[in-house]
Amino acid sequence: MDPLDIISTAIGLVYLFQEYKAIKYLWLTSIIMPAIDIFKYYDHGLYADMGINVYYLFAAVYGWIIWNHGHKHDQKEGAPLPISHFKKKMLVQCVAIFLVLFFSITWILINYTPSTVPWWDSFTTSMSVIGLWMLARKYIEQWFIWLFVDAIYCGLYWYKDLPFTAVLYGIYTIIAIIGYRHWSKMMNDQ
Repeated sequence: MDPLDIISTAIGLVYLFQEYKAIKYLWLTSIIMPAIDIFKYYDHGLYADMGINVYYLFAAVYGWIIWNHGHKHDQKEGAPLPISHFKKKMLVQCVAIFLVLFFSITWILINYTPSTVPWWDSFTTSMSVIGLWMLARKYIEQWFIWLFVDAIYCGLYWYKDLPFTAVLYGIYTIIAIIGYRHWSKMMNDQ
């Protein structure tokens, strides 16, 4: 049993609660969890997951800034970033970014690592990049990305012998449904 798996799972539960409630401190928690996960995923041969956790560290800083100071196009100065809908005009860009990431990461994993799951590792990593960006912008549709990706992660982590992380991602999958409903209510109330 991997102690890093247990520790990051506990931190992940705190993060999950904070994301569900749209508490800005989720970004501080999301600095700690990836720092641990980098080592955990390396030990288990999930190299793209290890790499995305480096991205998560930087994205947490971005999310903290956006949630605290907003974005000039989305809100009035000094007001907290509101929950909003994903802008459809950005769909083509997001799909293009996903495809470039997916095929690039897959190629790297196949050619430069001993990964046993390069396609799945690349897919979940690429989708997570999009999902985390959507979370940082407080787009409610980010929950759909997480519902899909977390279900895949659950199976992937179970396969790679990370049972606590697999259970955590199973919980994330369920919370994605509940979180979407909660954010919908919050969006209507704002």
